[in-house]
Amino acid sequence: MLSRPSTKYQPFPPVALKDRTWPDRVITSPPIWMSTDLRDGNQALMEPMGMEKKLAMFGMLTEIGFREIEVGFPSASAVDFGFVRKLILENRIPEEVTIEVLTPSREELIERTLESVKGAKRVIVHLYNATSPLFRNVVFGLDRKGTIELALRGTRQIRAHADLHPETEWIFQYSPETFSATELEFSKEICDAVAQAWGPSRMIVNLPATVEMGTPNIFADQVEWMHRHLARRDSIVLSVHPHNDRGCAVAAAELALMAGADRIEGCLFGNGERTGNVDLITLALNLYTQGIDPGLDFSDIDLVRQRYEDCCRLPVHPRHPYAGDLVFTAFSGSHQDAIRKGLAQRREGDLWEIPYLPLDPADLGRSYGAIIRVNSQSGKGGMAYLLQQAAGLDLPRRLQIEFSQIVQREMDQSGREVSPAELHEIFSREYLECAEMRYLDHHVEEVGSGEVEIVAEIQVSGNMKRISGHGNGPIDAFVDALGLDIVILDYHEHSVGSGANAQAAAYVEMRVEGGATLHGVGIDANIVTASLRAILSGASRSARLHLAEVCAAS
Repeated sequence: MLSRPSTKYQPFPPVALKDRTWPDRVITSPPIWMSTDLRDGNQALMEPMGMEKKLAMFGMLTEIGFREIEVGFPSASAVDFGFVRKLILENRIPEEVTIEVLTPSREELIERTLESVKGAKRVIVHLYNATSPLFRNVVFGLDRKGTIELALRGTRQIRAHADLHPETEWIFQYSPETFSATELEFSKEICDAVAQAWGPSRMIVNLPATVEMGTPNIFADQVEWMHRHLARRDSIVLSVHPHNDRGCAVAAAELALMAGADRIEGCLFGNGERTGNVDLITLALNLYTQGIDPGLDFSDIDLVRQRYEDCCRLPVHPRHPYAGDLVFTAFSGSHQDAIRKGLAQRREGDLWEIPYLPLDPADLGRSYGAIIRVNSQSGKGGMAYLLQQAAGLDLPRRLQIEFSQIVQREMDQSGREVSPAELHEIFSREYLECAEMRYLDHHVEEVGSGEVEIVAEIQVSGNMKRISGHGNGPIDAFVDALGLDIVILDYHEHSVGSGANAQAAAYVEMRVEGGATLHGVGIDANIVTASLRAILSGASRSARLHLAEVCAAS
């Protein structure tokens, strides 16, 4: 890279628009959407779609709700020509959908394009020619007058054909290709000339950022300038076609809508030449999160992604906005804790205000199961959330801290992510599968003055043992029966599941023989049995830890 890039590159000049109004405007309704997946998107693929893939893509676009679809470049490809004919001849175009075909302003190519749409009920014919100084001077060797004349010849040819075929509803679209690098007064001059040649009927003027060359605010200024100065603006649909060379296509499109654009051309997932076109999914769902119905259905975003990847043979990045595998996933402990608390407090019908989640994943067909995932960066809240979702266990806060440390040790050893099933397995192994002391049976009797006697059978290191004790309740009596110096510090319980299959979960925070404070957990259909299992769980863990300390010391 150059130490002084200004010797090779120059900034894009600002637009002299001192009274611009777009910064104060708010988008309140969706644009007219036009998908160019089958044209601009397809021509950018390493392996362009064949007929079967094209039909699948067209079907998906209509199901999503696109009403204008650019279906090909018929003069450039026999496959594109055949696809357009197939759609028309086999009546595959829904009544509410308008197909669009693209052609450069060359007589023989226009003729071929018009031939492809013969018999269509309604069609947009999209004419373009490059208008910027670089293309005028270097590529085509034309001055301004010659560039305008080129556009007018194409317009007149299409107009004449349309007049001869009134059975088709003809909509004309003109693009001053390379608009983003064209002088504004010349863009207006050529668009006005084309509009006059087309006549009084409705037409589309499309302003492409063929190469994204400036910041989004500059593109918005260009669009607002055209919006103000175009002749016959009331009979023109003002469209934009942003590319993503600087990574700002979505922002440029949103600001263009604020600046007066009525229509957006783009592709699903931002496919297209170089770094792609504007991503229509991101743009639509940005509107959705602001309370605006985009008129496009992404309620099963994973299916849309699957079908797109199958048609285009391009992977969608896991961090792609809204659609990526990981965009609703939190690994960070602090993020997980905030999300868990937000979901716990939210009530049905409330406005969606959840930390770190700008959109409810359920609206896109996503489950909450993948929101929180555990790796070495995760904290107690995320682990607790996953256990609650996977097994219905609502761990007390201090147990969350204790268990998270156990999981972290495993993470540090494996260095990989832990699934909810694996998390539950770790929990069960640590708290529920107690080899040192196991519960077998018990019987409780009242012996007067609020005291009870318990007779229990437990297994200690594989040997069955009958024990008995007294206390002011089953738990107190069981602690007495064990004959250990156990102090119960805290106790929690809750039901797991409902109906006939419901169980009780008991959590005991305790200290055994003056050792470390730790937790025991028991689960059983009977709440007293669950509590006894929890005490044995804690006692077993205490014995296990003591043995580990002795081994470490020796």
